[in-house]
Amino acid sequence: MKNFSFLGLCLLGSLCPAIAHTAHDAKRQRAGSSDGNNIPACAAAPITLSLNTPPNMNYLYSDCNVGAEVVVSNSQLLVAWPAGNSGAQASFAPRNGGDLTIDLINSTVGSPLGPVYAFPQASSGVGYPSVGVTGVLRFSSAAVLSRPILGSIRTIRNGQWNDPRILDATNFTAHPDGSASVQRIWLDNVTTTSFHFSVANRGTRRISVANQALIFDAGDYIFSAELDYPQMTQMPPSKLLNSESQGLISQQPDQTAALSFLSYTEKLLAGSWTYLTYFGRDSMLSALLLEPVFSTGNNSAMEAVIGAALERLNRTDGSVCHEEIIGDYATWVNEDAGLASVAMSCDYKMVDTDYYLPVLMQRYFLQTQAGSQRVSEFLSTPAGSVNAANQNLTWGQLSTINSERIMRLAGPFAENQTIENLIHLKDGEVVGEWRDSRYGIGDGRIPFSVNTALVPAALRSIAALARAGVYSQSDWAELADRYAKVWEDKTLAFFEVTISKSDAVNRVATYATSVNFAGPNQTNTIDDDVHFYAVALNGSLNGDALPQVAVMHSDDCFRHFLLNTTNQSQLTAFVNQTANNLRHTFPTGLMTDAGMIVANPAYGGDPAYAQYFTNTDYHGTVIWSWQLAMMAKGLELQLSRCAGTSQSSSSGDSTPDFCTDDIVYNNVKDAYNLLWDIIEENTSQLSKEVWSWNYSDGKFQVAPYSGSNIWQLWSLTFLAVTRNKDLSPTSV
Repeated sequence: MKNFSFLGLCLLGSLCPAIAHTAHDAKRQRAGSSDGNNIPACAAAPITLSLNTPPNMNYLYSDCNVGAEVVVSNSQLLVAWPAGNSGAQASFAPRNGGDLTIDLINSTVGSPLGPVYAFPQASSGVGYPSVGVTGVLRFSSAAVLSRPILGSIRTIRNGQWNDPRILDATNFTAHPDGSASVQRIWLDNVTTTSFHFSVANRGTRRISVANQALIFDAGDYIFSAELDYPQMTQMPPSKLLNSESQGLISQQPDQTAALSFLSYTEKLLAGSWTYLTYFGRDSMLSALLLEPVFSTGNNSAMEAVIGAALERLNRTDGSVCHEEIIGDYATWVNEDAGLASVAMSCDYKMVDTDYYLPVLMQRYFLQTQAGSQRVSEFLSTPAGSVNAANQNLTWGQLSTINSERIMRLAGPFAENQTIENLIHLKDGEVVGEWRDSRYGIGDGRIPFSVNTALVPAALRSIAALARAGVYSQSDWAELADRYAKVWEDKTLAFFEVTISKSDAVNRVATYATSVNFAGPNQTNTIDDDVHFYAVALNGSLNGDALPQVAVMHSDDCFRHFLLNTTNQSQLTAFVNQTANNLRHTFPTGLMTDAGMIVANPAYGGDPAYAQYFTNTDYHGTVIWSWQLAMMAKGLELQLSRCAGTSQSSSSGDSTPDFCTDDIVYNNVKDAYNLLWDIIEENTSQLSKEVWSWNYSDGKFQVAPYSGSNIWQLWSLTFLAVTRNKDLSPTSV
C-alpha cells in the first residue's frame, strides 16, 4: 500500500496560512519542475460556476492545474474529475438518528471551493501531483461516513461500489492533529483518490475513526478531495471559441464556463457529472451544431473533436467509439476479462456514431478556411497515443477505414431496397442510437434517424471528401453520391405512418384517458388524416411484434439539419408533416409550453405505447435541449433554401418546390417561429440535458427530470443556434 501523508498538503489561496505549521514539509519537488518551492501558477483566473437544482447544489472549479465538479445533496458529497473519469463519493448518515443535512459554505478556504495541489512524494514512485478541491462543509447534526466510493465515476454511476476491490481497498485514518482521511489506491497499484477532513474551528472537537467509519460531531469541517492522476489541458473560453464569438464570454458567462469545463485539447466530454468522459456521438453532434462559434486550426475545438473520434476508432471494422473506458474502471474491466492491464478500451455497440465522422470532417476540412489548410498535417497525425491498438496507423488511414465501413454497409440497400438491407442494431444489442434507453425506440431494430438521415448525410460527405482528394478512392466521388440519392429517396417509405382522421381522434382520446392526462385531449384540432414517420421498425412491446413503432417523434430534425433532399414531392410532404406535428399541442402533436417533446405515443393504438413512453421515461414524452436546437436549426436551413442561402452539407442547390407553395412554406415558417417562442420561454432550462413537465393551471409546467445532467455538452449548443430574425412572422 502506498504511503500517503496529508501533512504534505498545501491548499492554494487563503487557506495556506491556516496550515503554515506544515507548509515547509509540503514543499516537495514536482515532477519535471526545477523549483520544488513553487506551485505552478495559472495565468488566468479560475473558472467557477454554481447551479442550484434541488435537492442538489452543483459547483464547478477549474484552473490550469485541476478541473473538478462538486455536488452536495442533502447528506451526500460527490467530487468528479474529468481526468480519468474519476470520482469520490461520501454518503453521510446521522449518527444518532433524526435528520442530517450538509451544506458547502463560503469561507476563507474558497468561495465556496478552492484548489488543492500537493507535490508527489519522492518515495511514492508517482510522477503526478495530487490535485483537487477544498471547501467547508457544515453538518447540521452528528454524522457517520462509513462507505465512501473512491476511484471511477463509472463505478459510482453503475452502482458497482459493493465490489470488494473497492470496499476492501478503502482505508480510514485518524491523524494526530484531529483530522481524518479516507483513501483508496486504484487497481493500478499507483494512483490514489482520497478525502481529507479537519475541524474548521477546532476547539476540542476531533474526527474519530471506528469500525471503518469516520465519526463527526455537528459543525463545520474543512474537506479536500485529491487525485494523483495526470490532468488534461482545458480549453479556456477564449481558446474554445473563434474570434468572431468572443463576445459570448461576457454575454453568456455561465454557458461558456460550462462549455470550457467540458472541453480539452485531448477531447470534449459529454456531460457532468455522470458522463464526464468522451462520447463519440455527443461530441460530434455538438460540434456540428457549435461549428459556427467553435475555434478552428491547430489545438482547436473542432480538431479536438475530430481527433478524439479518429484516435479511438476501431481499426478492424471502422466503427467509431461510443464511450471510452478509462482510468480505474478500465483496469477493473480488464481484470474481469482476465487481463492484467490498465489500457483503455472502447464501447462500439452504437450504429449511429460511425456516420457523424465524415459529415464533421467535410464541414471542417472543406467548408472552413482553417480546416482546408490543415487537412494534410492533421490527417498525417500518428494514431495510438490514447488507443494503443491504433499504433502504426495515421488518423487519415483510420478515417478511410471508417468510410470504407460506411460504403460497405450502404451498398446493399443502394442496390436492392429491402427492409433487410436497412441498417439494424447490432446483434445482441438492445440500443444503438441516441434514444439509447431500453425502450427508447420501442425495442425496435431499425432506427429512423440512422437510415433516413445519418447514412445518406455520411455518403454525401464521403463523396465531397473524395472529390477534394482527401480519400484516394476516386470512384467514391460518384458512387457515394449515387448511394446517397437512393438512401435519401427510398428509406422514408418504410417508416411512413398515416392514420385516418376518425381513427386518430379515437386513438388520442383513448390514450389521454388511459394516462389520466389532466389537460384537454386536443382532438378537436385534428382536422385531417395524421402523417408521421415511425421512430423505428421491427419493434416489440409487451411481447407484441410491431412492424412499425408508431410513435410520433422529433427525429425529423436530423433530416432537416443534415440533408438537402431533391425529391420534390417527398420533400414537400416531409417538411409539411413536421410543421403540422410541431404546431399541434400534445397529445395530438409534439408541442407543449415546456418545449417540444421527443416522443408522442398517442397514435400507437396499443396500450403498451402509453406504458413505455411516459414523462418519466428518458426518451418518453420529455424535452431534450439539443433536439430543440437541431430542430430549430434544421427548419432554418430548409427555409433558407428558399432564399438560396442553405448551409447544409449535402447536395441539392436548386430552390425546392415547397418554397413556392404558400400553404406549406408558411406552415413551416409558422412552426419555426412557434418553436422559437417556446424555446425562448424556457431559456433557463436549455443547458440541462432533459426535463419533463406536468399539467396544471391550464398549461404544461416544467418539471425536473430525475437523473438529468445539469451541464451537458450538446445542451450548450444554443451558444451557436440562434433565432433568425429574417424568418420572423412579419418578415416577407
